[in-house]
Amino acid sequence: MRTLARRSRGAGPLALVAALLGLLLLLAPAASAAGGLSDAAATLKKGQVYVAPAMTSRFSQSQADALSKKIDKADKPIFVAVIPDSAYAKSTLQDLRTLVGIDGVYAVWHDGTLDAGGDRGAMGAGQPQRIAGAASRSNGGDIDATLNSFVDQAAPQTKGTGVNHSTSIAWVVIPVLLLVLAGAGVFFLFRRAKKRKEEQARAELEQLRRVVDEDITAFGEELDRLDFNPGAADADEAQRTDYTHALDSYEKSKRLMDEAKKPEDVKQVTEAIEDGRFALANLSARRDKRPLPERRPPCFMDPRHGPSVKDVDWAPAGGSARSVPVCQADADRVAAGLDPAVRTVDTDQGPQPYWNAGPAYAPYAGGYYSSFGGGLLPGLLVGTMLGSMMSSPAYAAAPMMGGGYQDQYEGGDFTGADFNPADFGGGDFGGGGDFGGGDFGGGDW
Repeated sequence: MRTLARRSRGAGPLALVAALLGLLLLLAPAASAAGGLSDAAATLKKGQVYVAPAMTSRFSQSQADALSKKIDKADKPIFVAVIPDSAYAKSTLQDLRTLVGIDGVYAVWHDGTLDAGGDRGAMGAGQPQRIAGAASRSNGGDIDATLNSFVDQAAPQTKGTGVNHSTSIAWVVIPVLLLVLAGAGVFFLFRRAKKRKEEQARAELEQLRRVVDEDITAFGEELDRLDFNPGAADADEAQRTDYTHALDSYEKSKRLMDEAKKPEDVKQVTEAIEDGRFALANLSARRDKRPLPERRPPCFMDPRHGPSVKDVDWAPAGGSARSVPVCQADADRVAAGLDPAVRTVDTDQGPQPYWNAGPAYAPYAGGYYSSFGGGLLPGLLVGTMLGSMMSSPAYAAAPMMGGGYQDQYEGGDFTGADFNPADFGGGDFGGGGDFGGGDFGGGDW
């Protein structure tokens, strides 16, 4: 009896110790995971790519540094973390966004999966996931190749500036400057901002000028190839009217481009080119004794191809299929499984389709499609950079007017935890779907 009692008295403390140890073991993964999130957020706030210690054997420091330099050079609010699967939870992506507290596009690699999301002010809903999915599928599990592909595709479509942007500090201290410098300081800041926007508008106009001049030249060459003589015996009044209309549109487009002072002015130029090309299509039909063509939008792949002849189902890289108007040559290419002849333009990220080349191309595209209803072009551009911009409330309120479209692309604001999680991401196409993936497991990041 004494032995039994002694064992019973000893069992109590031992059981308590065992229970405490078990509780500590249960709590340890969560504590280390929380620490990993904090470390990741602190690193990302400095504009660096975060790599968990457990992942450095698969994604080296030199690779992380190279990726950080690429993001810094792009000057976009893109944040990338590489963590082990044991440290990933369903809420990891949104928790990381909350801790970093900056509007942007976020990507987390774990266990062969790239998850991505973004604030609506940085990228259109669902677009980060689609880019992540395309990058993952095209690089076969290679972390470095996948992340570089993601950044290459995301950078041209991300709005805002990077965390190391030279002017970001100024926006943080503006309230202090307003109090200290009062009226004189405010005047200086607004004047500098206005000058910066004017410089940006001039740069965008020059970028557009090269592209639109190419379109005008192509239109003029088509007029030359037509070899039409208004005084010829077989030329009737309808043909001469079409030819005069085309010539007038050509001269009008050159004059308007010479007079253009801001990117929005380009809209009138491409309107004139589209109108002139349709007049040429009418003239060609009259000369060949064919029925007059239907007034259709320009070929979506390249407006220089002239009026479209039919609609085909087609999907841009990383996007979903949609019905687009195309010329006969591009319709034949798509039917044969070939890539259409897409109009590309030079950008800082290399040649890009005009619909992914930046907000300056909104008036360029808008002019070509202005005669066919305001809803046509945004519908064609769903999932592209211009499509995301045109579907925004700010664009709908003032489309391509008075620099309004530029103001939508300031972005990169520091919002802390005061953001709407419902706006972060959207859709489940690509890169791991709706932020899925296991419970918060053990191990430090």
